Amino acid sequence: MLSNYYIGEILGIKDANIIKIEHDDKIGSLHIYFELERNIYECPRCKELTMEVHDYRWQEIKGPPIGHIKLLLHYHKRRYRCSYCGKRFYEPNNFVPKYHRMTYSLEAFILEELRSNHTVKSIANRCNVSVFTINRIFDFISLPKAKLPRVLSIDEFRGNTGGEKFQCILADPKNHKVVDILPGRTSHYLTEYFRSFSKKEREKVEIVIMDMTRYYKNIVECYFPNAMIVADKFHYTRLVYWAFDKVRKEVQKSLHPQRRKYFKRSKSLLWKHRSKLNQEELDAVEVMLSISPKLSNAYLLKERFLEFLAAEDVSEAKKRLGFWFALADSCGLQEFYTCRETLFEWLTPVLNSFKTPYTNGFTEGCNNKIKVLKRNAYGYRNYHRFRSRILYMFAA
Repeated sequence: MLSNYYIGEILGIKDANIIKIEHDDKIGSLHIYFELERNIYECPRCKELTMEVHDYRWQEIKGPPIGHIKLLLHYHKRRYRCSYCGKRFYEPNNFVPKYHRMTYSLEAFILEELRSNHTVKSIANRCNVSVFTINRIFDFISLPKAKLPRVLSIDEFRGNTGGEKFQCILADPKNHKVVDILPGRTSHYLTEYFRSFSKKEREKVEIVIMDMTRYYKNIVECYFPNAMIVADKFHYTRLVYWAFDKVRKEVQKSLHPQRRKYFKRSKSLLWKHRSKLNQEELDAVEVMLSISPKLSNAYLLKERFLEFLAAEDVSEAKKRLGFWFALADSCGLQEFYTCRETLFEWLTPVLNSFKTPYTNGFTEGCNNKIKVLKRNAYGYRNYHRFRSRILYMFAA
């Protein structure tokens, strides 16, 4: 029948004869009873052909869920008997492995669900299987050994697993791939990992993007001598915003409570680029800046730094950054002193960020997805399973 054909195609069962279909509203499950067409098969012992049926048995098999409905397949399994040697054997099928109680399609569905940030428990409940079964299926996945890309991004995230507070993520921002997850972000873990690659492989890395962490820089200089170190724009830009916000908070504390509330509610206007403000917002900013010369100077430094970020090439960026250094020295704001010193120490990596279009943006996006996965699962204790799940999630 045509309905049998379509049901068989949907369930991944060829030549299925549907006997009956039942729906259990109490537990939200769909029961499909079926059997395969009787056919001629080769005896696994003597290789003779036979179609003599010895007996039948019912086998309950779990299938992939249909929406929120759990699918249970009742297979009227046929056992054949060889008329020559007496060997008894079950008819072969293409939908369930031997000794298994779930279909190939359910296993494929589980593996596809594991690519999302759903918890193992939620996937198990939806698929009507145990958490142990999900983990057992996932543990059979073998991940390929990582290869160092031409453009490498290094960052850390709070994983709180395997006895370490932070884990380190290595990514390829050019091809949008996660290279590997390290158990920790310290020099020990990074050194041990990069030493596992040959010198020839490490020399192929051309660009390394990182935040402004000193030991990252030292390790990259040691193990990637040919690589250009690039400081991520977001990380060095926020240093300026942090310094500016310290000045804003200091000025805000000295104000009358009512005006202090206005300052706090209008801080987004001070953070916003001046060129993106309308006339009404510009007037509001001018009123706030007129209260304190210190805040006005800090605002000027912030705006000049944004002009530096808009530079089109390295030579222009170098000129604008030099002007910003001179302006920061003349303003004499203590809050910008540490920021200026850090930028001067990382001068070359900061200017290198204008030589390449790559940033840590992709890596930060991966960190956000990892944090969602961890939060949904209320944390992971097993680092190796956590790492495998992350790499599987981001695998192409």
